[in-house]
Amino acid sequence: MTGAWNDEKELSRLFHDGDLHIDSTAKPAPLRQRPVAGLIFRDEQVYFASTQKTIMFSTSPKTGRPAYDPRRLREIFDGRAAVFDDVAFLPREIASRMGERLEYIKVTPSRVLDAACGMGADLPALRERFAEAFVLGVDISSAMLARAQTADSADADNGAGWRRFLPSTLAKAFGRRGPPLAQADFSALPFSAGAFELLWSNLALHWHSRPDLVFPEWQRVLKVNGLLMFSTFGPDTLRELAAAYREAERTLGLEPLSHTTDFVDVHDIGDMLVESGFEMPVMDQEVLTITYKSPESLFTDVTRWGAYPFERDAAAHPADAQALRCAVHANLDALRRDDGTIPLTFEVIYGHAWKAVPRTIAEGHGIVRLEDIGRGPKKRQ
Repeated sequence: MTGAWNDEKELSRLFHDGDLHIDSTAKPAPLRQRPVAGLIFRDEQVYFASTQKTIMFSTSPKTGRPAYDPRRLREIFDGRAAVFDDVAFLPREIASRMGERLEYIKVTPSRVLDAACGMGADLPALRERFAEAFVLGVDISSAMLARAQTADSADADNGAGWRRFLPSTLAKAFGRRGPPLAQADFSALPFSAGAFELLWSNLALHWHSRPDLVFPEWQRVLKVNGLLMFSTFGPDTLRELAAAYREAERTLGLEPLSHTTDFVDVHDIGDMLVESGFEMPVMDQEVLTITYKSPESLFTDVTRWGAYPFERDAAAHPADAQALRCAVHANLDALRRDDGTIPLTFEVIYGHAWKAVPRTIAEGHGIVRLEDIGRGPKKRQ
């Protein structure tokens, strides 16, 4: 571990032109505590299906979603920060499963980036796993970062978390200054090229309308042979809700609108990785089903997650929104299982890939390394 760990100059070197935006003074709203018993929350139950694994290689189409609007996304998460604890069980579970996958990958980074860290829930585990690494969390929402700082301070007050792995001088320094956090758009990062050896992103990629533009940016800030590890939602996510809206609009004679995000298929994501300069992508997916006792509780959680983050022309909304909502509730009620609960599906896609060694220089000329002549592709453990 280097002494530069707690040196702000070391941190500023990660940024373009030393443009450092550390959220160390924000005053977040008080945390809302909520009892947790396993994975049972209020009236929901969580079930997990089997995993299917595949590897992709061909050409990826572009998505047809509305243009990415970072201002709109920042507003959504700033407004959601105070109540996100109520639905945080899903990203926490996905983070745990990502951690299990990381157990099988040999990587010893000195710098780690959590892209779109939200309330910072994944940061303690990353710092514990990579105790000698510098771990930085970035998010577009200042309110989410304030929550992350408050949570980290609570850990420090309790003598828990990642500080116990630090020498006492460093632990005290971080106790005074808070965790390394920066406000930034995960698709336009303010960091120098090759700044990190590991980029981690949990359930964030689907918030961008063009993931094929996000991957090149993540590739840029990774060092050669650096690891990208991420999770995102696939096309089956919220399928019951989308179908309920389609049927309600058909019944009421309304023009069909998008009410959930057009999530990208796992095959297309794998292709985008290869096109963006990553190699050996490994993709797998699983289906999670959360069940609800009422349409109202389902809508409450979906609103807090955010099903459709894009702004829509006010004229596109039906005049009688209440009639539409009632019809959607009726359609969801029709989906009740034998136990009386309403299912809601989430298709979770997991992926990891390595930043490939460049094959061309800036002028477009190919690169052939002497050590690679006569050798096949390098294998990783």
